[in-house]
Amino acid sequence: MKIIGTMRALDETRGMVRVEDVYDTHIDDLWKACTTPERLARWVAEVSGDLREGGTVQAVMTSTWNGPLRIELCDAPHHLLLTSEPGTDDESQIEAWLTAEGAGTRLVVEERGLPVNSLHFYGAGWQAHLQDLGRSLASDGSAHLGGWSERTPASAWHERWTELTPAYEQTPVG
Repeated sequence: MKIIGTMRALDETRGMVRVEDVYDTHIDDLWKACTTPERLARWVAEVSGDLREGGTVQAVMTSTWNGPLRIELCDAPHHLLLTSEPGTDDESQIEAWLTAEGAGTRLVVEERGLPVNSLHFYGAGWQAHLQDLGRSLASDGSAHLGGWSERTPASAWHERWTELTPAYEQTPVG
């Protein structure tokens, strides 16, 4: 099983997950897949709200996580920085970088501020999300035809997350 993520402790209680993959699409197309509500809903989250730098959106992710995301930085088509659950004990930062690579585009996603003892769950989750992105790009449609909600994860995401979690549990935290 190929693992595309790494995990690292930032201190005794918080850590980070970093996942990356290369997609067979132009950087502008991948940027749209990562920033427009219609495209995000195909693979990772339903979002609504103030979609501009400094704005806050509400998200319901395919994993069932739901809550506010503040858009800290939006430098199209290369860099996006979000703060999830701003101002709470569960605050974290999600950062994405897109880089043209040959005919494709590399996407790197990093989430920081996560509970260090749960990093394997987040690593598996982000890898499942990026694989869903790949399926969405390949089909030019949704990776989750059955949908999801705040209480029920997308079935394909959940199945893949369940498969990946043991591999991430065995992956050393740097």
